[in-house]
Amino acid sequence: MTITDAALAQLAINTIRTLSIDAVQKANSGHPGLPLGASPMAYTIWQRHLRFDPTAPGWADRDRFVLSPGHGSAMLYSLLHLYGYDLPLDQLKSFRQWGSKTPGHPEWHHTAGVEATTGPLGQGAANAVGMAIAEKYLATLWNRPGHTIVDHHTYAIVSDGDVMEGVALEAASLAGHLALGKLIYLYDANEVTLDGPLKLIMSEEVGARYAACGWQVLMVTDGDHDIGALDRAIAEAIADTSRPSLIVVRTTIGFGSPKKAGSSAAHGSPLGDAEVAATKKALGWDPASSFEVPAAARAHAGEAVARGQAAHAAWRERFAAWRAAHPELATQWDAAWAGQLPAGWDAAMPTWKLGESVATRSASGKIMGAIAKTVPWFFGGDADLGGSTKTIVPGGDFEGRTGEGRNLRFGIREHAMGSICNGFAYHGGLRGYASTFFVFSDYMRPAVRIAALNQQPVIYVWTHDSVGLGEDGPTHQPVEHLMSLRAMPHLWLIRPADANETAVAWKLALTRPTGAGGGPIGLVLSRQDLPVVTPAGAPGAERGAYVLAEATGPVRAIVIATGSEVQTALAARTALEAAGVGVRVVSMPCWELFAEQDAAYRESVLPAAITARVAVEAGVTFGWREWVGTRGVAIGIDRFGASAPGEEVLEKLGVSAEAVTAAVRGLL
Repeated sequence: MTITDAALAQLAINTIRTLSIDAVQKANSGHPGLPLGASPMAYTIWQRHLRFDPTAPGWADRDRFVLSPGHGSAMLYSLLHLYGYDLPLDQLKSFRQWGSKTPGHPEWHHTAGVEATTGPLGQGAANAVGMAIAEKYLATLWNRPGHTIVDHHTYAIVSDGDVMEGVALEAASLAGHLALGKLIYLYDANEVTLDGPLKLIMSEEVGARYAACGWQVLMVTDGDHDIGALDRAIAEAIADTSRPSLIVVRTTIGFGSPKKAGSSAAHGSPLGDAEVAATKKALGWDPASSFEVPAAARAHAGEAVARGQAAHAAWRERFAAWRAAHPELATQWDAAWAGQLPAGWDAAMPTWKLGESVATRSASGKIMGAIAKTVPWFFGGDADLGGSTKTIVPGGDFEGRTGEGRNLRFGIREHAMGSICNGFAYHGGLRGYASTFFVFSDYMRPAVRIAALNQQPVIYVWTHDSVGLGEDGPTHQPVEHLMSLRAMPHLWLIRPADANETAVAWKLALTRPTGAGGGPIGLVLSRQDLPVVTPAGAPGAERGAYVLAEATGPVRAIVIATGSEVQTALAARTALEAAGVGVRVVSMPCWELFAEQDAAYRESVLPAAITARVAVEAGVTFGWREWVGTRGVAIGIDRFGASAPGEEVLEKLGVSAEAVTAAVRGLL
């Protein structure tokens, strides 16, 4: 490296540093320590290795860069500005302000170039694993001899806080097992956390932990200055395609700050005007400058931009040749990346006849098999429960070394499973799903929340939906979960009454978009067999709630139910109708969808004039006032379950046709 090259590198690094601390100081809010310490490694990735095109941030074969410690977002925004993304300097000056493109933590699809919503520590690390899995699977799906159109790397900067989170270890374990050779972490090992030195809370050798998980582990001892060592370590990581790589980079948090460098004081508070000036002076910068971007630094960054744009142009040529050689695959590609489905994708979806008896988890399994045959980018797996959740589709197990196979064995790693599926959505080209027992949705809830925040259509197949699962007892019997998850914005929770409603649920899940109107979908399915009570297509289910059985005379009462309790409601209706009481039964598989319907439709299903309403659901009754009103009655389970056969548990806990009948009589 010549002196000129070294000076340019240092100029660009200090541009990133000073832009970051200026943004934090102007906002009087943020985290200056990470940008000051991690900018050399970020610069080395972006300037020397990352393939990107700021004029086409959605280029499918770009390298991905994830800043897992999202509290260092000022550094990411400085990088995006310097390297030519649509992020003007005024946006850096509006850091953390209402309506800006520079929120306190990076938000996917809010700011061009941000690849993942990060901030809750560990999430970005696990998202990067999902991106690397997506690259491997799609490379096998789309590439053909002589035509390589999917071939990129995933880079992530992770922090001490990230590697302490359980989700990061879950994801790292799976990544090592799958030998994801195009996944590279740079670990910002500054040994300081928010409350003080890292030694207060952790003394393990992180590199040894990752090595035990099957990662290549490299070390850069002077991450503050040694760009050459950083460059060589990244190149070595790229060269090892047989395993993921962790580069441990020793850095100084708050580097350059005379008073705060190396201490927790640099972590989460602005440096202060005087310390910002002193830091700039220590870095050889004009202390009086503000948001300065030297022309030489911008021109230097432009070299990396030109390299990426040349790579993009070469890819476009390869892609055109591939499209001409494989038009059928190209049609699939277009649909997959647009979030669409092939024509006739649901033609082979099974239906069931009235009176048949089948668990909705089993019906879902048959439906998934049909989907897998027509949608090759339908991809996911289970948390070691595929035989129980019925989510294993034809095509074999995913093999990380070859990219072959349709079923990803996540192992007993529910949190990482959810975050990895978010990584699929961030990457694009896949419609991902994850499966476990409904009660274990608690283990993956942080990832579900991020999917909802991003309005990503990730699909969760949650089975064993109630105390009706029986003998496993209260540890495995969800009761509060339905209401807890219904409180989450943008999440559709669908609890179908039978197999035909399950088919509708899957159609809704596969056709839900990304972004506006979109979001994740939770399919909440029964372990026990349920009678088929709806006709094929379950007309009305797609609107969230509908009249399943009308009163034979004037409607005097309405019974609303979800899932397995729809049969309970129908049995109560039969008894009441025999006694001359006109009862309407409403199946309500999805509260959220019904709430989105126009007022006229909602009134047609639940007329305001009919106040005698009973809801029945095998879960807590909290929240049902929304639909039964102040006069109505909600029958449910406001306690934990018990270990016994499922039907007995439901009866003992008062979820029965007799209880519904008595409640209706009481209201009338």
